[in-house]
Amino acid sequence: MHSLLNCYYLLIMHALRIYNPYLVALSATIGGMLFGFDISSVSAFVDNASYRQFFNYPGSTKQGGITAAMAGGSFLGSLCAGFVSDKIGRKYTIQLGAIIWVIGAAIQCSVQNVAQLICGRLIAGVAIGICSSQVPVYIAELSPKQIRGRLVGLFQWAVTWGIMIMFYISYGCTFLDGPKSFRLAWGIQIIPGLLLLLTLIVFPESPRWLAAQDRWDEAIEIITHIQGKGDIENADVQVEIQELREAVRIDKLSQEVTIFDLFAKGSRIRTFVAMSGQIWQQLTGMNVMMYYVVYTFLMAGYQGNTVLVSSSIQYVINVVMTVPALLFIDSWGRRPLLIYGACIMAVWLFAVSGLMAAHGHWVPNVDNNPNIRWFVPEKPAAKAIIACNYLFVATFATTWGPGIWIYVSEIFPLKQRAIGNGLCGAFNWIFNFALAFFVPPAFQNIQWKTYLIFAVFCIAMAIHVFFMFPETKGKTLEEIDIIWSEHIKPWKTANADVTELAANRWLAKDGKTKDIEHTEHTATAATAAEIEPKV
Repeated sequence: MHSLLNCYYLLIMHALRIYNPYLVALSATIGGMLFGFDISSVSAFVDNASYRQFFNYPGSTKQGGITAAMAGGSFLGSLCAGFVSDKIGRKYTIQLGAIIWVIGAAIQCSVQNVAQLICGRLIAGVAIGICSSQVPVYIAELSPKQIRGRLVGLFQWAVTWGIMIMFYISYGCTFLDGPKSFRLAWGIQIIPGLLLLLTLIVFPESPRWLAAQDRWDEAIEIITHIQGKGDIENADVQVEIQELREAVRIDKLSQEVTIFDLFAKGSRIRTFVAMSGQIWQQLTGMNVMMYYVVYTFLMAGYQGNTVLVSSSIQYVINVVMTVPALLFIDSWGRRPLLIYGACIMAVWLFAVSGLMAAHGHWVPNVDNNPNIRWFVPEKPAAKAIIACNYLFVATFATTWGPGIWIYVSEIFPLKQRAIGNGLCGAFNWIFNFALAFFVPPAFQNIQWKTYLIFAVFCIAMAIHVFFMFPETKGKTLEEIDIIWSEHIKPWKTANADVTELAANRWLAKDGKTKDIEHTEHTATAATAAEIEPKV
């Protein structure tokens, strides 16, 4: 009876299966929305009277700890995600993250004290770490190469939507009196977690993960539907299957991958590039802008509801300006997006620090908040600071926001992809954790110089990308692997014919093999002639 029910269930799921890559990506990127929800779930309340009173007026260190708890959990989640993903599959790992998120959100919405809030954010952070590292992998492994950048970029777009939606929910809840204001906002976070868990049921598993498990029939069926719309004779389908068979064959020759293998010869440069890319994304200062945007507006002289309404504009900008990246990243390329984006962000950060230094002064507190000790009384200068903040957000949203998640999801080979993305995501989160702690004391002690630090980081990352980051636009995941193995200079990869290089490499290997076989055959014949008895 049980086997019969299971058979019916499988038939129903097969009939309901959705293969449209855009719909698959839209469903999976709800995992990005969780990330966005958590970012703004605190930012709207950091200056709220009910929040500050309930948690006994948290100072810069305590507030930093509350904010950083999510990033700390995400670090742990990212480290574990790759191993879990390789065992149970990409889809089930993301669904596991959704369940953990619901638990964390439930703990937050029933909060009684700071310890419970930190615990809830830590657990929710584990879910974000899992989803933020594995959702891009899942989408990248399912997507046709022509639109892979666009689809993986939807993850970052979902993050921006989550930030904006949660900020406005939190803003609306600030009009409620007492603890129910933030408890209601944090309880609503359960909804996207349930949506992610349930919608993924009707979508396929990653064909590359299935192939690695020798489940070729399922893998080929999925590739046929996504690449060829059901036509197995489609040229793209045949090429994809052939490349995937070769990649899996090579991976089978190697041993089980561990984190240490990511730093072995032939892999370490790629791993350092991916790790540094995730670290650099944090060092742009964008999440600092998101977590503590209210502080920036208070320093610029805005007060009350005006602070929250003005702050929310940057969340709208973040959503809108991610769209050009999604539409054009597969034609612009990854390298130009990251290099020019870093340089332009540096301009806005230098401008903010210069305006604050020239037109502001030290004060004991701003709006009775001792965590803020710099004030800009001149309205024209304050408006210019806000404008630069908006322009910074617009630049990040078009470049480093989606760009780095796309890039890191592409550059690892199949065997290392889940673990590599998990490790690199962990570095993103540990720096997120450190910066969440660093920024409140920085605003308190070095004020405008905080922006100067991030501006210098942006210049450094632009130089690093130019010399170390190869182009991946328009290449299959297997072709990207060849770029690293052939040691092509990063600035030459945009126009490199990787397919031709791969063919030449295999021809060369084939020629060497034939030479070896010919030599061995000649040697054997000569030996046989020597030992043949003479008549």
